[in-house]
This record gives sequence, structure tokens and C-alpha cells, in this order.
Amino acid sequence: MTTGTVKYLIWIATVLSCPATVWTADQIITIGASLSSERMEYEFKQAVNALNRNVGNSHLRFNSTSILMDSNPIRSALDICDRLLTQHVFTVVASHPNATDHSPISVSYTCGYYSIPVIGISARDSAFSDVNVHKMFLRTVPPYSHQADVWIRLLVFLSWRKVIFLYSADEEGRSILSRFQTLVDDHTIKIDLSVKYAPGEKNYTSELEPILKQTSRVILLSASTEDAAVIYHDAQALGMAGLEWAWIVTEQALKATNIPVGFLAVHLVNGTNEVNHIKDAVEVIGRAFTRLLTKETISNPPTECDHTESWNHGVKVYDALIETKMDGETGQVSFSEAGDRLNPMYEIININGNQRAVSVGLFGHKDKVVGLRMVEENLTWPGNTYVKPKGEKISRNLTIVTLKEKPFVEITPVPIDGRCRPVRPAVHAFICKNGTQDLCCMGYCMDMLANISEKVQFNFTIHLSKDGLFGSFEKHNGSDQKYWNGMMGELMRQEADLIVAPLTINPERANDIDFTKPFKYQGLNILVRKNQKDSSLASFLQPFQDTLWILVGLSVHVVALVLYLLDRFSPFGRFKLAKSDDTEEDALNLSSAMWFSWGVLLNSGIGEGTPRSFSARVLGMVWAGFAMIIVASYTANLAAFLVLDRPEAHISGIDDPRLRNPNEKFKYATVRGSAVEMYFKSQVELSTMYRNMEKQKHYATAEAAIEDIRKGELQAFIWDSPRLEYEAAYDCDLTTAGDLFGRSGLGIGLQKNSPWTHDVSMAVLDMHESKTVLTV
Repeated sequence: MTTGTVKYLIWIATVLSCPATVWTADQIITIGASLSSERMEYEFKQAVNALNRNVGNSHLRFNSTSILMDSNPIRSALDICDRLLTQHVFTVVASHPNATDHSPISVSYTCGYYSIPVIGISARDSAFSDVNVHKMFLRTVPPYSHQADVWIRLLVFLSWRKVIFLYSADEEGRSILSRFQTLVDDHTIKIDLSVKYAPGEKNYTSELEPILKQTSRVILLSASTEDAAVIYHDAQALGMAGLEWAWIVTEQALKATNIPVGFLAVHLVNGTNEVNHIKDAVEVIGRAFTRLLTKETISNPPTECDHTESWNHGVKVYDALIETKMDGETGQVSFSEAGDRLNPMYEIININGNQRAVSVGLFGHKDKVVGLRMVEENLTWPGNTYVKPKGEKISRNLTIVTLKEKPFVEITPVPIDGRCRPVRPAVHAFICKNGTQDLCCMGYCMDMLANISEKVQFNFTIHLSKDGLFGSFEKHNGSDQKYWNGMMGELMRQEADLIVAPLTINPERANDIDFTKPFKYQGLNILVRKNQKDSSLASFLQPFQDTLWILVGLSVHVVALVLYLLDRFSPFGRFKLAKSDDTEEDALNLSSAMWFSWGVLLNSGIGEGTPRSFSARVLGMVWAGFAMIIVASYTANLAAFLVLDRPEAHISGIDDPRLRNPNEKFKYATVRGSAVEMYFKSQVELSTMYRNMEKQKHYATAEAAIEDIRKGELQAFIWDSPRLEYEAAYDCDLTTAGDLFGRSGLGIGLQKNSPWTHDVSMAVLDMHESKTVLTV
């Protein structure tokens, strides 16, 4: 034996002694398949060939091997062991037996035991989502239970908030109910009743009859094709497939030949296109192995079922498969942690008047658009109508709750003849109950209610709020639980259908009830009493003190007397020259001196009776100067007095210092538990004012606070601007202060998800557009 030969044999021995887990330069991955027909086997081989042509790694090749799936699970498992595992398959693509819809459960169990991943392309049973049982199974189709996702979007789109859930007492029924219940937590959808039925029965009348007693008229049905046919027959016999009813059914139930007109269903796009799913499954395998083999080497999988050990790298391969995302023949392909297909495309199917199933919408990812795309006007509804059912059994006799709040609602006693008559400017007046007492209700809200009831077509009875409150969210009876009181509480307890009153729309209330569009926009304002100070007849004397007035009065008379004496005894007065022609009567007498003194003081002008002597004239000039000073001082002091003595100006607005930092004598308040109080409580910048109001007297009604404003016991009352403007217009002693703040709207309140919300709201909008909404 030559040296070269020895070296060659040593090299061969070295290669053969290497473990099978180490990859050589050319890596070959065998993909197995258990398919429904020979044609599918051919398509599978073509898909693997296409994968080899497109693979980017020149050292990576994929082989294919396939078998036909047997309808007998035991023989199917034996075929997997004898004909697939012996071919070193790294992954298996599983379909279903020919001419049956049996699931590939035997393939999943057999391959899962040895940790060989299985990609299902037709199995939609919810049982395969259990990772504890089918730990190595993933699929390119979603489970039937994922139809609940589409149901939720349909309900939201159609504005239905209450449903009846009718489901079978099997794995599929429980799975779709569980998923639906999980999803509704994120939406305002309520299951009024869940009805479970035993599959395979011949009559379901007893299960359907309790549904008739519920208010919801939307039924979600999860049923097999056979059970659905029986349910449809019984539902039609009970009148549950006609007007006012709505049904949304699963894809299995859609296949029943007697499905009634107007029913909605979902259908998986490409759900039965086995060729496309084979292509997507092979592409997923190719991408996963291409990505995985760049990171690490992988051992060979088991080749026979006699071994009890699983494949060490099977879990890594499975993880690589479910991490793969791509755009395939069936749409966007991705997987959940449980191996379920995500983001599939569904058709929305509607049974039209010709008993044909037509596509009316799509749900899923398409053209970069995610979600539901459907035109409501294209739908046919049960009863062969094009009018969408409201989704609830609707009573047209509604209960209205209100309360007294001028000028929106005014209360008067019922006349002797028992007929309520409106008092202008009101147009309508209705009987309203206050416990057992009948009263007459009229005003803005009553006129609006009459208009809305005529547009929407409902009858109503009115009663006053039991506690006379709008409603606040507070603790009661010392418990930690908070409840709504007032009209809000009655609506929450379903003691009333509508609140027709000046109810302020705020976030706290909107969380628990529905509001219509605002029928009036308003804000908050401040009501104060006009400060008017009474002036007495002697108020003109106030610029000087009493002592000064007395001295001025004495000065007038003393000056007059001195003028008289000076002029009387002056040589130029009484003792005039002998040649003078003046008579004695021309001399200044006492009365003329008095007139002169007062005339100078009051600046009335002196035409005659002036002093004749020089000394008297000098005194007159001095007196005139003094009088000028006195009069000027009086005039200036009088002007200053009038300015300082004006009534104190009322507050300037919400930012007035007397509101922000009030003294003990300045009191302001609002109604306890009202929306105004909630507004102050929620605004950080107004927290100081809220704490100050908490210390003051609490008012249960606006009337009580306004009466205290009139009495002067309350200096400012903060409330809705329409009411305060109304009070200021009818009482001249009251006025509003400052600009509006805290702007909001007044709306009609309805129960959460009420079927009347849309219609009443549209009626309010119509009143706005037609100028029917009255102004207060």
C-alpha cells in the first residue's frame, strides 16, 4: 500500500468518524409534507424547487418528500414514522385527508413528540392553539376563534353595544366565547346573555326562547354547519330572523343552505386555497432556515420512531419559523407565540334578498390599510330591508327626569281643571310627577322635548328628580364605594331613559352616560348684588365738619354787622359832606349789609347796597377773598366726597383678588355636588377657591343661593351663565360680573349605549340647523 493510499484512507476514516451533527459545506434541508392529493404533492415539489432557485445561500439546498394523508389517524401516524421521518425531514407541512376536513392531529402529535415542527395549512381548530398539547404546531391559517376579532370591529362599526352570544358546548364554542370576552374589555360592548347549547340536537327552541325576553336584538352565533341549519329553522319559527333582528355568524354556520336573508358572516380570504398556503409554508421554511443557519449549526432530526429522544434543535427551528414575517400569496404572513396566523384577510359576507352570499366588505391588512372597510348602505338586513336594525328591543314609551331650573324648566301647580297651560314665552306645558303630586312643567327644555319627541317619534312621561340634584359622584353612607346621586343616579339605575334639563356636559358624567350634541353652549359666570348707598338730604353738608359750618355762618353775620357799623359811622357814610346830594336812605343799612355779606359768599353778584366808606370797602374785599377760599374748598371737598362715597365696585371676574384671597366678610359659593363644583375641584389653578367654598355654607339649589345674594348674606354666586343672566334681567338689584369662563355645553343625558342616542342627537342638530333651538 502506497503512502498516498494510506493518507487517503486516514482522511476517509476521519470524515466518517465525525458526528452527524456537524454540517458539511453543502447543507441539505429536507421538507416533508402530508397532503390531500397527488396534485398538491406536485405543487409542493414545485414550491420547493422555486425556493431553491430563489435561495440566497449557494451552499443551502432544500429537498422535498411527501405522502398522502390518511383519514385514519393511526395509519396517518404510521405513515409519518415509516415514510417521512426516515427521510431526515426538518419540518413537515400538513394539510388534511382527501374529501374530508379531518384535522392533522396525528401529524402534530407524532412530530411534536420528536420536536419536529409542523406547519398546518388548513387546520383551523382552536385546539391547535394549545401550546401545551401542540407545542411544535404553527399554521398559515387562523383558528376559527379569531373570527371574534372581526365580530368586535363589526359591532363597533354598526354601533351595536349589546349582544346575545349563542355558542356550542364544545371546544370551538368555548374558545370563541373566551376570546370575545377578552376583547370586549377594551370596548363598550356588553354581552346581555350567553346561551350554550349541546351540539348535534334536532331542536333548539328551548335555547332560543330566553333570547326573546332580552332587550338586545343582535345575536352572535358560533355553530357547525349542521347545528346552524337547525338553529336557523327554529329561529325563523320564533320570528327571530325578521325585522329588528341582526345575526352575525361564523364561517362554519355560513355554509348552511337555509341561512336566512340579511344575516352577516365572515369568510377567510384564501382560506381553502391549498396551493397558495403550500407556497407560503415553504417560503416561511426557507426564510427561517436561511436566517437560522447563519448563526449556528443544527443537528440532524430523528429518522425513526423507535427512538424516545426528541430533536435537540427542534425548538430553535420552531422559534425561527414563528419569528418569520413576510408578504406571501395569502397576504401578510406572521405568527403569534402560539403559532397562530396573524393579520389574515377576511371577507364580510351578507345574504341578500336573492338568498345569495355576497361580499360587502373586507377586514385585515390590504394595500397598507388596516381594519374594516365596508359600506353600510350596501347591506341587506333580516326581513329583506335596507334599514339597519337598532340592535335593541326599543320601547317608545320613555321616562324623562328633570328638575326645576329657570328658565329651562319652570314648575307651577296644576290648575283645577287638571290641564297644564303654558305661560309665555313657553309654548308647551306637560304634567310632571313629584312623588305622588302632579305639577306642570314648562320652559325651554319642555319646548325642546316636544320638538324632539315629534321628530324621533316617542311618547314620554316626566317626573322630577327625587333629591332635586343634577348628580355628583360621591361616597354614600360612609362606604368607600362611590355612586351617582341626583338625576345622574336615576339614569344609571335605569329609573329614567333621558335627562331633559340644563345638564352640563363634562368628562366625569360622559364616562358613565351618553350625551347628545349640545343644545346650548354656555359658560360660568358670577352673580352679585348691586351696591347702592342711600344719600340723605344733608349729604351736601358732609364736606365740612359741623364746627366749620357754624363758624362760617357766624362769620357772615359778624361781617355784615361790622360793615354796617363802619359805613354808619364813617365820615363818608352817614356823616357825608354837606354839599352832597345823597339822601340818608342811600346809606348802607343793616339789611343791605346782610345781603352784601351773603351775596359775596354765594357769588350771586351785588348790584347796589355796597359799602360807601373806605374801611367798609376794605373789609368787603377781605371778606370776598375769604369767601372765595371757602367756596373753592367746599367745591373740591364735595367732589372728593362724591368720588369716595360711590358704591363699591362689584368684582371684575374670576381673577378678582377678592375671590382668590377673600376676607372673612366676603363669601362666595356654588351649588353643592354640581358640575360647577366639579369644575372647580378639577382645575388646579382654582383649587384655592374650591377650598374656600368648602368652608362656606353649602347650597343644595341655585334658588337658595340667589335668595341669599338678594339678602346680602352671600356676596357672589358662581353658576351657569344662562340662569344668572335670566335672574339679572328680571331683578334690577342683581348683575353679572366679569367675562364667561369654564365654557361647556348643555346636553340631553341618556343611558350608556342607549339606542336613542343617535336619533335624539340628530334631532338636536336638526333644530340647530333649522333655527328651531330657542334662545334663553
